[in-house]
Formats: sequence, C-alpha cells, structure tokens
Amino acid sequence: MSRSILLVEDQADIAGLIKLHLQDLSCSVDIAADGISGLAAARTRPYDLVILDIMLPGLDGLEVCRQMRASRVETPIMMLTAKAAEFDRVLGLELGADDYLTKPFSVRELIARVKAMFRRIDKLAAGPASGLERAMQVGDLSIDPVKREARIAGALVPLTSKEFDLLLHFARNPGRVYTRVQLLDAVWGRGYEGYEHNVNCHINRLRAKIEKNQARPAWILTVRGVGYKFAEIAASPA
Repeated sequence: MSRSILLVEDQADIAGLIKLHLQDLSCSVDIAADGISGLAAARTRPYDLVILDIMLPGLDGLEVCRQMRASRVETPIMMLTAKAAEFDRVLGLELGADDYLTKPFSVRELIARVKAMFRRIDKLAAGPASGLERAMQVGDLSIDPVKREARIAGALVPLTSKEFDLLLHFARNPGRVYTRVQLLDAVWGRGYEGYEHNVNCHINRLRAKIEKNQARPAWILTVRGVGYKFAEIAASPA
C-alpha cells in the first residue's frame, strides 16, 4: 500500500536523502523547508506520517507539533532532533509526538522506524488474525478498532495514532500487567530499548484525555515497581 509522508526538514541534502529512501518504500513524500509551511501542509492534507525536524526556521518543530495537536491533527509524528538534551525529547513526546530520532542517525534506522510504525498501525487496526475486531464497550468507554475511534459517553476522544494503539492494546488485555519495555515492544515494536520515556509520556497524555481524575485513574492503573495495567472490567460488544 502506498503511504503519504510529510517531511519537514530545512536541510535540503538531508531531506533529499530521506525522501529518496522513503520512495523506495512506495511512499509519496512532500517536503516542507520551514515550520510555517509544514504546519499548513499538515493541516490541509491527511498524511499517514509527519517526519518533523525540531530546529526549523519560522516555527520550530515543537511549536508545529503543539499546534498540530491543538488543531486536532492526529497524524503520527516522528521528530528529528539534533539536541541531545533529554528535556527536548520528553517535551516533544508530551506535546504529542509519537516517536523521535536524535541526529546524527542512519537512514537505515529511520526507515526501520517508519516501517515498524506502519506495521504496528496495520496490525492493531486489523485486530485478531481471525478477522476484523468488533468495537468494545468498557463502562462508558467505547473503542472501535476499525474506525480507530474512542468515545466516552458518546463523545469522541481526540487521540493520536500512538495513543489509540496504546489504549487498544491495554483494553484487549484487561488486568495484565506490562512493564514499560513490554509496552515498547507491543506498541512501538522491537528495537526501542532505552526509549521508556515514550511510554511514560503517552500514558500521561492518554490519562489526561480519558480519566476523570488523573490522580485516581479508573482505566490505566499504575502497578508500583512493575508498570501499568488496564482495569479488570469486563468488556462487551459496543
């Protein structure tokens, strides 16, 4: 299946090299060389992925990410950063990015991450191998794997692609305790060792959107010293 990708990168040589390799995956690639044009493109076309550099003229990548999510553009975002500081990586995830790579990186690693992201989206959307999975209802929370939508009391919850993947994985396995590394393998794919902040940030954002009281969550529970689990509430067909 052909995918459409928006690459927001101001260094023409890097952008051209990444585009060349993405096209080898049968992806169509649009390039924006600054944050303002990148944000405009992300808002006007439904891309399958946005690859977003942090250091951009006009608007930096963190602000582009923030404004995309504020506009309810839920396209998956992979951030590229030359900043080694942990603060910048964590901030990008908290603003709504799904993944990040720190420069310098190999194009092979970038392509592997892109392929892994698309595989996970396809696998989670398809549901069990026996066929398409029906929507499920857990209390007032409903999750539709086919439409990739979550609702609380009928109201649509604006989730990013990775937030939805994480919620769906939890809901399919109520009561099962996962470590952060296990969640990385299950939702992001293997090869993400050392990226546990991805899990922490996405769970914090997910709780902010679905929990009435984040201090006393009803759905995504912390198991101290181990990780997280989804509440043991019997799910029924929605």
